[in-house]
Amino acid sequence: MTKPVTLALCVALSLILKVSAPVQARNTVQAQSNPSNLNWEGQIIYQVMPDRFADGNKTNNAGVDPKGPQAWHGGDLSGLSGRLDYIAGLGATALWMTPVYPQVADVNGVAGYHGYWPAEFRRIDPHFGTLTDFTALSARAHRLGLRVMLDQVINHYGYGAAAQGQHPGWFHTQADCAAANTAQKDSVCPLSGLPDLNQSVPAVAELLAGNADFWRKQGVDAFRYDAIKNVDQGFLKSQAARDRAAGTFTLGEYYGADADRVGEYQKLGLSSLFEFSLQTALKSGIMGGQGLNPVRSVLEQDAAAPQPGLIALFLDNHDLPRFASGSLFEDQGQTRTAYALRALMTLKGIPVLWQGTEYAQRGGADPDNRRDMRFESEWTPGEKAVYDSARDAISVRKASPALSRGDQKLMPVPDSLANDLLVFTRSQGGKTVLVAWNNGKARRTYALTSSIADQTLTPSLFHDPGGKVQNAGLSAKASHLYLSLPAQTAAVFELKTK
Repeated sequence: MTKPVTLALCVALSLILKVSAPVQARNTVQAQSNPSNLNWEGQIIYQVMPDRFADGNKTNNAGVDPKGPQAWHGGDLSGLSGRLDYIAGLGATALWMTPVYPQVADVNGVAGYHGYWPAEFRRIDPHFGTLTDFTALSARAHRLGLRVMLDQVINHYGYGAAAQGQHPGWFHTQADCAAANTAQKDSVCPLSGLPDLNQSVPAVAELLAGNADFWRKQGVDAFRYDAIKNVDQGFLKSQAARDRAAGTFTLGEYYGADADRVGEYQKLGLSSLFEFSLQTALKSGIMGGQGLNPVRSVLEQDAAAPQPGLIALFLDNHDLPRFASGSLFEDQGQTRTAYALRALMTLKGIPVLWQGTEYAQRGGADPDNRRDMRFESEWTPGEKAVYDSARDAISVRKASPALSRGDQKLMPVPDSLANDLLVFTRSQGGKTVLVAWNNGKARRTYALTSSIADQTLTPSLFHDPGGKVQNAGLSAKASHLYLSLPAQTAAVFELKTK
């Protein structure tokens, strides 16, 4: 979502756009089921806000103001297509775009550059280009081995959208909101004053299902569903089943979701959710230096999810302040972001990187967190070092089936070390790696009792941490595991049978 506009302003807006009546949804699903498309474990998603990524066509820059933090900046599908090599070169395997359909006119000086104020759903906003540009982008992404995920808005239209006047029966009213009980408020009352769709109306459900079919035909492999907390649960369950039948991976955004919420929606039928509780724990524990115990607690809870390998893991996104800005000091923000990126790449789940996080781009709350993307020639040496660390960690993850798709088992550590040390194994197909995070501010050697007495361990698979490990046998069933780890880093060691 994006910065709210007050309800009073929403009410004051007139219907400023005219759109043609939406095409009715087809009753047939556009693709056949393909189970391999549904299991995204092992994927690495790169999130892009096209307006803030790259400008490839200057002719569609009407009303652009690159210095206005809430204005159009000129990024488009052509520019994004021209930079897909950068995304693939980082090691990402999937591209997630925020919405690209036509937006309502500026609201109180704020533009719909972000894509979450739709005027309609089956065209491309002229600022981004044309439908031909989109299909060319998706085709090029697929040639580069990138899956394509498109943001889908299913809760609302943009402020003052013409559909409000054309189809008033499609929307919840203030009377509906006032009459709703507590459990219904989220799905019936307007989100930030936006015209709230009533998905229980057959024509609305048909419209939204048809939107999904339309974008599948344009080469979309997956949908990120916005604001699912505010969507009718019956519709969401039906749509998730429909997407699954079409072989479409689905990722829901429930702001603040924890492991229990993730499990709830996976049982409802969505493939995955973003786990905000882990993001909070990583930011406080790694960037804030407050310890790893909360991270450990979240990981323990994740194990109970129906599909823990599909949980979306992230450090920041377009709705949150930048991870690197968790420190007032730019160099510290860079060092700890590099550490967090390495740590993220060791966890079970699907890592999601918001554009610029790979070089520790800074920024506060919306809209400061949506600064324009910068590329290699514009980076400082410190930013380049973060990027190199991120790319290395992604490469190591992709090369290791255990890291990318393996089971995850937390190892016990003494309570006195729990905030500074996290140790776990990842195992897949007979291969096992040992992961260790040192959250301390200095290099430290840890001695742990371990059950891996019959294993030897390689040097760290990551290039830069410089971690060392030694395994000394105590008995046939136990050993001492000595870990020598640099300050504030994550290391990965491959276990091999002696």
